[in-house]
Amino acid sequence: MADVFYRTPRHSYPRAVKGEGCWLVDSAGKRYLDGSGGAAVSTLGHGNRRIIDAIQGQAEKLAFAHTAFFTNDPQERLAEALSRRFCEPGAKVYFTSGGSEATETALKLARQYHVARGEEERHIVISRDGSYHGATLGALGVSGTRRRAMFSSMVKEWPRIAPCYAYRGKRAGESDPDYALRAAQALEDAILATGPERVAAFIAEPVVGSTLGAVAFTSGYFKHIRRICDKYEILLICDEVMSGAGRTGRYLACEADDAKPDIVVLGKGLGAGYQPLGAAICRQNIHDVITDRHGGLEHGHTYIGHAIACAAGLAVLAEIEERNLLEAVQRSGERMMSLLTERLSDHPNIGDIRVSGLLAAVEFVEDRQRKTPFRSERRFPSAFRLAAMKNGLICYPDGGNVGGHGAHVLLAPAFIVQNRELEEITERLARTIELLLPARAAA
Repeated sequence: MADVFYRTPRHSYPRAVKGEGCWLVDSAGKRYLDGSGGAAVSTLGHGNRRIIDAIQGQAEKLAFAHTAFFTNDPQERLAEALSRRFCEPGAKVYFTSGGSEATETALKLARQYHVARGEEERHIVISRDGSYHGATLGALGVSGTRRRAMFSSMVKEWPRIAPCYAYRGKRAGESDPDYALRAAQALEDAILATGPERVAAFIAEPVVGSTLGAVAFTSGYFKHIRRICDKYEILLICDEVMSGAGRTGRYLACEADDAKPDIVVLGKGLGAGYQPLGAAICRQNIHDVITDRHGGLEHGHTYIGHAIACAAGLAVLAEIEERNLLEAVQRSGERMMSLLTERLSDHPNIGDIRVSGLLAAVEFVEDRQRKTPFRSERRFPSAFRLAAMKNGLICYPDGGNVGGHGAHVLLAPAFIVQNRELEEITERLARTIELLLPARAAA
């Protein structure tokens, strides 16, 4: 028996030995089409020579120098590049080893900012149901997911509002602008119920990833959210760990609403799987208020600003910019929507197909007209993952999006995916669906 504490100890995992573009190969020689980039991580595929060379070159010069004593060139250069991508000039970048750490950083930034301003009562962070912001206790505390159930006694019970989820939240005959306003109004209601003087921040994913399945905000929603946050002097944190770094065809998904968050959280695609890397980016005034009052943020991790990780991040960003991959993501997303719709839209158990760039999902239902979710007892996501792998497809099934029930499958292929690979992803996905949900039986 292996000595690894596996995610699922009783499961027998194939051993990955090689990656090539959008493909993974196991020790038996079986090839898997990586249709989800793992967990929307491998944005540039496997075996990218430029990133590998950047990692090797930096390792030869400097692997690690603790940032309590030194800065380093890759950290400085990547911070400058990300600052330019933020909503306003002068943004400050705090590097971490991943998305959960970046969320923790954002929460502490929000709290310490208000303390530095003399508003020590502000400590509450409002979030949304159906959200996921990370596995550490602070990040889990602001998550609206069943993953927090085991540790509920160890985390804060923060206020949460309904997500902006048009497929399930929009009323019959309601216009998009009216729905966006109504969904955002829930935040103001929660602020008033909590006490505005006690609220530090609101955190939300512009495109909700694994928990709801590529659920994008309705146009106008984040503009209303921004207005409400400004009204009550509350910080807006956009969690772009999954939707950011180009995944939706914009570097930040929130750009689509010109929402201008106070803090953005990045991870996953920032290092594209080549190095563990995350970041919290904040407006300059947040940095300055904290620095002027306290000298710095009361926070830190051993590997923040790691030279090799930041060198990889620089290479990832250079690949995205020089190869015009944001435009490629937009084109491929349109092609993916077309393929999924053509192949799957008539299936009686397909309720909704959602695509934002190369972040896509198919939501399953028992009854299309009533949008009846799959019962959790079916354990459909687990069965789907295993069946897809047998078909040589890596995808990301999940569930619990409707009161603990429901099922969907997330797709997030690499930005370099070719049309023939999109066709193959769609075909292997469809074969898996037909295996588990034969259309005639379902009808």
